[in-house]
Amino acid sequence: MKPAVSNRLCILGLGLTTLHFAPSAVGQEYPVRPVKIIISFTAGGPTDIVARLLAHRMSEATGQQFLVDNRPGGGGTIGANLAARSAPDGYTLYVGGITSMSMAPHVHRKLPYDPFKDFAPITKLTIQPLMLMVHPSLPVRSVQEFIKLARARPGQLDYASSGLGGTGHLAGELFKSVTGTQMMHIPYKSAGPALTDLTAGQVQVMFGTMLAAVPLIKNGKIRPIAVTSDKRTVALPEVPTFIESGLRNFEAVSWNCMVAPAGTPEPVIQRLNTELVKIVNDPTVLQRLTADGVVGAGSTPQQLAAYIKSESEKWGKVIRDAGVKPN
Repeated sequence: MKPAVSNRLCILGLGLTTLHFAPSAVGQEYPVRPVKIIISFTAGGPTDIVARLLAHRMSEATGQQFLVDNRPGGGGTIGANLAARSAPDGYTLYVGGITSMSMAPHVHRKLPYDPFKDFAPITKLTIQPLMLMVHPSLPVRSVQEFIKLARARPGQLDYASSGLGGTGHLAGELFKSVTGTQMMHIPYKSAGPALTDLTAGQVQVMFGTMLAAVPLIKNGKIRPIAVTSDKRTVALPEVPTFIESGLRNFEAVSWNCMVAPAGTPEPVIQRLNTELVKIVNDPTVLQRLTADGVVGAGSTPQQLAAYIKSESEKWGKVIRDAGVKPN
């Protein structure tokens, strides 16, 4: 072999070796600067609580700051769109959920992002049962008493939710459909303000997650009626399930996941997946989440992608059957 040819082959071989190991190096080096985690809701709500817990633990695990960036509004679409349009470099992440990732395509005529094409799935984070809760002034303590009251006062009860087309809104519409009741929907920008007005008696009813509501319930400011999980929760063991209460065809849970803009390098996705799955399966984190009615739920990126699709199909049918019109 001629020296010139040999040198060229050696250089080519080194180049291929470099290319082969480059993705691994990217994953090992990441992150080298602060990482922003966008959420679509205001501070103090369920998603914000989960995001801040994860950000704190990710900062500890990586030695870099993970900072929560609250971008509420648009039923979760403003924050999701901002995240989808961010640079795919691993330094902008998004805590998505059932509202922005699976329900939004069915309740918005012109969604500014595509949940399936504009994001790279990382992992499922949590599953949160929903709860029917009321202001203590409402004279009901069970699902059957609530149904009876709602039927006696058609259209007179206001139910709050974290936003139009969100989990709480559609859970309320599903409840109305299966029970033959009529209530007025009052959408808020997030769960925090909705809970504030529920405790103040500005609205009488809310379908929401337990995470931010548990302290208010324990202080007697909100009365829990039933939860959507198949078993009673550790956080509120005295609260029955809807199944126990005789309403077997009412199924609704909320969930959160972590995604990145589409095109984010695979080694970065894998590094994030590894760290986040460790965190949501850590006994101390699970204890903190379980105490507030939340279940940790790590997954592979592929499992998350399939779950988002299945949830979209499920809730698309609920939305159509309930007659909710896209806005």
